[in-house]
Amino acid sequence: MEIILLFFFIRDPSKFPDFIHTQKRDPKSNCGSPNAVWDFMGLSPETCHQYMYLFGDRGIPDGYRHMNGYSSHTWKWVNNEGKATWVKFHFKTEAGIKNLTVEQASKIQQSDLDYATRDLHDHIENGGTAAWRVYVQLMPFEEAFNYRFNPFDITKVWPHSDYPLVELGRMVLDTNPENYFAEIEQAAFSPSHLVPGIEPSPDKMLQGRLFSYPDTHRHRLGVNYQHIPVNCPYRTRGGVSNYHRDGLMSVNGNGGSGVNYEPNSFNGPRENPEHKEHSYEIKANFGRFRYNHPNDDFIQPRWLYEKVFDAPQRERLINNLVNHMRGVCPNREDIKVRAIRNFYRVHPELGTRIAQGLNIDLTKIKTNL
Repeated sequence: MEIILLFFFIRDPSKFPDFIHTQKRDPKSNCGSPNAVWDFMGLSPETCHQYMYLFGDRGIPDGYRHMNGYSSHTWKWVNNEGKATWVKFHFKTEAGIKNLTVEQASKIQQSDLDYATRDLHDHIENGGTAAWRVYVQLMPFEEAFNYRFNPFDITKVWPHSDYPLVELGRMVLDTNPENYFAEIEQAAFSPSHLVPGIEPSPDKMLQGRLFSYPDTHRHRLGVNYQHIPVNCPYRTRGGVSNYHRDGLMSVNGNGGSGVNYEPNSFNGPRENPEHKEHSYEIKANFGRFRYNHPNDDFIQPRWLYEKVFDAPQRERLINNLVNHMRGVCPNREDIKVRAIRNFYRVHPELGTRIAQGLNIDLTKIKTNL
């Protein structure tokens, strides 16, 4: 699973390449493009939540050891009786949250681009550990279909007041790799690598990632990427426990003389019917990504602004947003207006202060609200 963000910028997997393009290089100048960032944001109101988090105080963690992690997506747990429960994972750092200001990060960037990696490596190399307490939020299966937010919308959170954290265990990093390329660069994680009892949810971003991650691994590492030791289950290294055959870099005997199909009457791995996926009835109208659910994109960012950020945090958020939006081309004020209008919908004070910082006429922001 992806363990980084509490929520995400978009919820439609078909828009993922478009979003990523806005964060990459402009095709003409090959430079970062504030035009693209804020143009996409102004036309995609669901991005408000994540942009406020990103440009807020927790947007630049002080290294990996001092940041929390989250599964982002909703998953499904299925117990031995076949009963399903929806779940979100939370990883709370035991080292405490620490973050960098834009000014601190800029200074570090000038002297050490490996700051975060070096901190984690050196801490472990000197005998320390990096540890996180693992928690879950649990939602009874039937409640998902009547909950006040769509629980499968990755741009949303489940308020802890509705579904409190339940402690599950710890994740501890205490050993550095001997060879970074072999053990880290070649690692191929995917949300489709699941153990029995954990299954995907109807989260459409998750559904898109189930196939796109292995597809990327095949492109990056080759069709036999699961033969690479770091990606091969420790009990099967040097052997085969599936019917995949042939292709470049098949280096472990290619299954030898064993059969390569299932079912078969020979002694090969067999499908276990006990591990069949939990099924349930779905009633919906099929069409291009439309939630059949009240799905206000501004309620939760408003909570973030009103209830989580204090006055100094709001000030820094606004300054960071204003400074970044200043990079938009002067002749494309419309891009800034649309983006600020979304922030105004989150909270009038937020939109007003951003507009003032950019010398934008507030009447333009209030038009077509």
